[in-house]
Amino acid sequence: MVAVSAVLLVHFGATLLLTGLIWFVQVVHYPLFASVGHDAFARYEERHTARTTWVVAPLMIAEAATALWLSWSPPPGTAPLAWIGAALLAAIWLSTFLVQVPAHRRLAAGFDAAVHARLVRTNWIRTVAWTMRTMVVSAWSAAG
Repeated sequence: MVAVSAVLLVHFGATLLLTGLIWFVQVVHYPLFASVGHDAFARYEERHTARTTWVVAPLMIAEAATALWLSWSPPPGTAPLAWIGAALLAAIWLSTFLVQVPAHRRLAAGFDAAVHARLVRTNWIRTVAWTMRTMVVSAWSAAG
């Protein structure tokens, strides 16, 4: 049987890594899309998406799996934090697949300034939610 502390450690690590990554993406990476150039952008976006998936997908899956585990069986006295964290995670996943992924698909056809601006603007949903998750998971770790 896996100890709750090990699951919490994996969860905490994945959340921290994703929070740092989303801040980098929001402040540095996404804004620089506009500097790639129209001729090279479609190829750049294709490569960006493929490479980013290799970094982000395992972390998001680990975070989601451990969040489910901990929501189902939270350490004593931490159930409210588990559910708050799960709600924030749901917002992140919904934003990712309903907003950011479609924007990336549109950008894969070529740079579009309006789509790019929407991507940067709406990515604040994930940036804020992951930042809040870091606070929740930190409190959860301290309590658990």
